[in-house]
Amino acid sequence: MDLKELTVKKLQQGLAEREFSAREVTDEFLKSIETKDGEIGAYLSVFNDEARKDAAAVDRKIASGERPSGLSGVPFALKDNMLVEGAKTTAASKILENYVASYDGTVVTKLKQGGAIILGKTNMDEFAMGSSTENSAFQKTKNPRDLERVPGGSSGGSAAAVAAGEALVALGSDTGGSIRQPAAFCGVVGMKPTYGTVSRSGLIAMASSLDQIGPFTKTVEDAEEVFRGITGRDPLDATSVEYHYESIEPEDARNLTVGLPKEYFISGLSEEVEKGVQSAIEKFKKLGVRFKEISLPHTKYALSCYYIVMPAEVSSNLARFDGIRYSRNVEAGTLHDLYLKNRGEGFGAEVRRRILLGTFVLSAGYYDAYYAKAQKVRRLIADDFDAVFEDVDVVLTPTTPTGPFKFGERSGDPIQMYLSDVFTIPANMAGIPAIAIPVEGDKKLPIGFQLMGKHFEEDKLFALGKLYESN
Repeated sequence: MDLKELTVKKLQQGLAEREFSAREVTDEFLKSIETKDGEIGAYLSVFNDEARKDAAAVDRKIASGERPSGLSGVPFALKDNMLVEGAKTTAASKILENYVASYDGTVVTKLKQGGAIILGKTNMDEFAMGSSTENSAFQKTKNPRDLERVPGGSSGGSAAAVAAGEALVALGSDTGGSIRQPAAFCGVVGMKPTYGTVSRSGLIAMASSLDQIGPFTKTVEDAEEVFRGITGRDPLDATSVEYHYESIEPEDARNLTVGLPKEYFISGLSEEVEKGVQSAIEKFKKLGVRFKEISLPHTKYALSCYYIVMPAEVSSNLARFDGIRYSRNVEAGTLHDLYLKNRGEGFGAEVRRRILLGTFVLSAGYYDAYYAKAQKVRRLIADDFDAVFEDVDVVLTPTTPTGPFKFGERSGDPIQMYLSDVFTIPANMAGIPAIAIPVEGDKKLPIGFQLMGKHFEEDKLFALGKLYESN
């Protein structure tokens, strides 16, 4: 048995039946990291001793008669913008390269309380700003399916870790597609929950009204199990909500109506992606799922709207990195010099670009012309979704317009890079749940399709995804 090929459900069964121990599973994944990650570069730090210690604790509980459940014994990787007490949390930025977290983020607390094993922290675009993980201040992460290509971003390290068998499950954060896009590029499942279902406490903020934590997994069933384990109201996050998730049977998904928005099947969509998504649609049709053409007319404004709202929130959130708190210990004669040296040298080019853009759209004389107008358009985008969900249960689209691109292919053109998220951004603007699922049977580069649902109707997304996988 190759322990790296386990799913969460099979892991739980194997632990309960004493086919293997949590320590053996953990050792297998740590060995995989040791042998593979020098080439792939998914991890920024690995918690060898802590992981083995936590695995031994799970084994002791099982030996005492406690039956494993939920996420107990499951080896996790965490994107390096989630705080783990006593561990470095860099957000892949030089400005935080020596920062050690003083507390656990809420999702980390939930994982630890559930008996999950945290293997380490994964690489990402600096402060989650990017679509290729090329913006990390420390290293480039390679796509396990083709080492000459990017794994997507900003959660590229987490996606690559699951795809390469260096973690059973990983968590990422999704602000405009940063879970779903790399999931599609690496051929794994990636899920962005409804805004507010998962606490953001202990997540280094990028754009607070858009950020959401979610899982990377091998299967939709595993994504559902992880989602169940990390949701819930948190007094430390005022935007979080009380949410008791209940699943529905995959067979019941045959009764759902799926919408196909004409605005997503447009010129610019690569032939391979269109063919792959159409094959998924045909498979659903054979399973009895009904389809209906719909329109989301304000979709064409989503990308432009996002690149006003997001940088505005970035400029505010990153103002805290002033050279005094989270200091890089730079020498400066004046306070002005301190700011210049700390922020000018600590932030990478993409982060500086977004701070400048965000400061501009919030400045006097431009606020109403840009930021206020973008917020009004954001409302129209959300209204579009509310309207179509009166007629359909779920919306199906491509996840990305193309497959994974090669290193350097888009890094010189920010606009081309931003277009990688053109199909994922609307879900963040509306705050609705969305999941990226790989197209089965593809022998070339990975391709994914996306399912989007109403607020707090993750159950329909998971049911449809499980129906697709099980047939």
